[in-house]
Amino acid sequence: MSKYKKAALHITFWFALIILWHLLSLVYEPEILPGPLYTLQGGYELFMDGTLLQYIGISSYRVLLGWTLGSLLAIPVGITIGKVHAIRLFAEPFLNFIRFIPPIAFITLFLVWFGIGETSKIMLILYATFFIVTLNTLTGVLSVEEDKIRSARSMGASEWQIVLHVIVPATVPYMFTGIRLAMGTSFMAIIGAEMIASNEGVGYLIWNSRLFFRTDWIFVGLLCLGLMGFLTDRIVGLIGRKLLSRYGVVSSNALRR
Repeated sequence: MSKYKKAALHITFWFALIILWHLLSLVYEPEILPGPLYTLQGGYELFMDGTLLQYIGISSYRVLLGWTLGSLLAIPVGITIGKVHAIRLFAEPFLNFIRFIPPIAFITLFLVWFGIGETSKIMLILYATFFIVTLNTLTGVLSVEEDKIRSARSMGASEWQIVLHVIVPATVPYMFTGIRLAMGTSFMAIIGAEMIASNEGVGYLIWNSRLFFRTDWIFVGLLCLGLMGFLTDRIVGLIGRKLLSRYGVVSSNALRR
């Protein structure tokens, strides 16, 4: 399918979705289900007073910082756990236990431990990112063929050289997949944190709008979240395709061809 046909299909889909949204909004009052135009007016209000861009910037900063720190910590931890059998015996059951506890369950504890400032929110996103990237990296390390490691040893490679030149290159696609998956979890975590313990951010906008019964602002917040996540994922995917293609990293667009 040509790129023009794909673009036409995408435009048709979104146009049909907006029409459906408009038709459904006619059934209810704007306070229950605001239509596209009503939501656009609410977004314009927030944009003109500077609130919208400010909240988007704050939430994006929190997500990107916590996600970056979590990924940077998780990759070496995942490699270490996968490479050292003694560590894996103790760490793997713990990882498989704690990964079922959602980040939002730790909000209260993180507020107690790190206070109500930025640290607690960033640490929550770091937690949301860390275990996903660690588990994906660990899976990648364990999937490396033993023959490759033995071949490197037979040629005199040290354990450090094996990690650097055999394990890491083979694990890059798993790391990258974990990083992209963790981005979605990071957005979920920050919204929960901003709803409960913040007076800024998109999550705060969505939560606070209920007090004024401004469902149009809630829809604006939801649309902003979708766009923020979509654009961030596309940028990360583009970077991965450009810089990591030699390691077998491909974009979702390439997979659809």
